Amino acid sequence: MKRISQILTAVSTSLFATNALAEPLAVGSPIPVVEQKNQDGQVVKLAEAAATGFTLVYFYPKADTPGCTKQACSLRDSYAALTDKGVKIFGVSADKVPAQKAFKDKYKLPFDLLADADAKVIDAFGVPKTLGFAKRQAFLFKDGKLVWSDTSASTEQQAQDVLKFLATQ
Repeated sequence: MKRISQILTAVSTSLFATNALAEPLAVGSPIPVVEQKNQDGQVVKLAEAAATGFTLVYFYPKADTPGCTKQACSLRDSYAALTDKGVKIFGVSADKVPAQKAFKDKYKLPFDLLADADAKVIDAFGVPKTLGFAKRQAFLFKDGKLVWSDTSASTEQQAQDVLKFLATQ
């Protein structure tokens, strides 16, 4: 009975713990050299995509859930204003390619969603996870260097938060 209790404690601890080893990116850090498939199964190399101009990489727990939908639609609805400022956008979650494709299509999202089921991107950015889901966070890079991050990213105000920062640049 004691052994079962120990096993249950270990399992619950690992399930509910965040990835404590993750180091958050500091302003000035280069974008991690990592790649992942997008919603169409095409490989996206983030460091190459972010080499010039502004690149927003935002993380969300799960495709097509209420908060994640609000966050994505905030960016969709302000897409013209963001791209006018030269911002490329990539959404990342631990969902698989088909879920990212369905999410993008359902909400007509005009940017790539990366299917990070193995958490390569999530871990490279130091984003905490709970139960395998990434915490909602956002990172803005300019010419491959981190210039702004939001470790408690908003749902409905994600785009406005980015645009507010860009207004200071």
